[in-house]
Amino acid sequence: MLVTVTSTAPAASNLSHLLRKHPDRAQAFPLSVGTAHVFYPEVSDERCTVALILEVDPIGLLRDKRFRGSDAATLARYVNDRPYASSSMVAVALGQVFRTAMNGTSESFPELAASALPLEITVAAVPARGRDTAGLVTRLFEPLGWSVTETPIPLDPAFPEWGDSVYVDLVLRGEVRLSDALRHLYVLLPVLDDAKHYWVSDDEIGKLLRAGVGWLPHHPERELITRRYLAHQPSMVNEATARLSADTRLNDLDDLPAPELAEPSEQSGSAPLAQQRAEAVLTALHDVGAHTVADVGCGEGTLLKRLSAEAAFTTIIGCDVSASVLVKAARTLNLREASDRQHERVHLAQSSVTYQDDRIAGLDAIVLMEVIEHLDLERLPALESAVFGAAAPGAVIVTTPNADFNARYESLPAGSFRHRDHRFEWSRAEFAAWAAEVAARRGYSVEYRTVGDVDVELGSPTQLALFRKATNL
Repeated sequence: MLVTVTSTAPAASNLSHLLRKHPDRAQAFPLSVGTAHVFYPEVSDERCTVALILEVDPIGLLRDKRFRGSDAATLARYVNDRPYASSSMVAVALGQVFRTAMNGTSESFPELAASALPLEITVAAVPARGRDTAGLVTRLFEPLGWSVTETPIPLDPAFPEWGDSVYVDLVLRGEVRLSDALRHLYVLLPVLDDAKHYWVSDDEIGKLLRAGVGWLPHHPERELITRRYLAHQPSMVNEATARLSADTRLNDLDDLPAPELAEPSEQSGSAPLAQQRAEAVLTALHDVGAHTVADVGCGEGTLLKRLSAEAAFTTIIGCDVSASVLVKAARTLNLREASDRQHERVHLAQSSVTYQDDRIAGLDAIVLMEVIEHLDLERLPALESAVFGAAAPGAVIVTTPNADFNARYESLPAGSFRHRDHRFEWSRAEFAAWAAEVAARRGYSVEYRTVGDVDVELGSPTQLALFRKATNL
């Protein structure tokens, strides 16, 4: 099976830096399904192409119990197209060989990794099975920004009257981030095949959600993709569908206008509340002695810029669900002109606060600044599991609006929220109750702080909870 990725961006040879595969030599990678070979047929600043050939070991697949799946007791276990068709095994190879590029990170070229590139991708012998396959390849890839060319492969060129097989040679062209392109293939190749070469377990839900960040929630064929990727297993399909539906609106936060409310603290001559909020977060980070920090829901990078200006923070990761917002964050940080040292410190990653992400695990601190109120309440357990459970940083800093203070906004109708995408706004008592429960469940202590001018009766406009891991006390 052959996959090629071609870039025609300026300084196209930088594709090799994003892929972390040297262009001057062929490389082989032993995988669970066989051996992947990576080489560059052409390298120049005008055009750069990388090729991946997957050499499948059919005997190994036959002997390995992990790959027997539902056809273990049938002839299909011995006679199948797995060594020849670009399906789930190619997806696994892409995910393992180009893992860093798929994650959207690059120490040398972070802004390039966050930018859309003019790409051409070819995939040989792609299967398109099932009863709902009319135009399926185009239906899956075109909504993602690809121009799709599919060439049917005849059953036998010597007998054209037999018609075409279920396989096509696929060409995709478009301006797409490299990480998105790889994640599109990672999910959609098994979907087109409507089968996987390995047993599908519960962790496949997490794989789908992580690979689908930023594009799957809004895809018009989301239901078909989810059903096929999860091998039509109802319980897993239902869980994934519920989680994708809950995150659909979150993917559009970058398209929402900024709140038009005038902050009372600004009217009184104080510094803007956004500035006071950032300063409160920085103070909390210094109080816990944090050196490695992730700003999850980083937006356009306002806090990241302040973090990068302080040498005390040695690792800074900005995460957001929106690719376009990350491009703006890269500009805010001026990463294109940044020094090598700055590239080593600052990383941008597309991710969701409700998905487990190993890239932010084990840090000194994670910041959720004005993030939780954009989630539906039923998604908070997923946030808790991802941040306090899987990532388990030394400290978590959460800021959110204080609903008690809303009475001081003269232009805000009673019962309304400060932003049209807020799903809730908590009173001080409600926020404290949630934070105390999370801290007790996850082994943290919690301290509450005010942000902005404090009203004697209603508190401050923003409330802050500083969680410290119990072992760090």
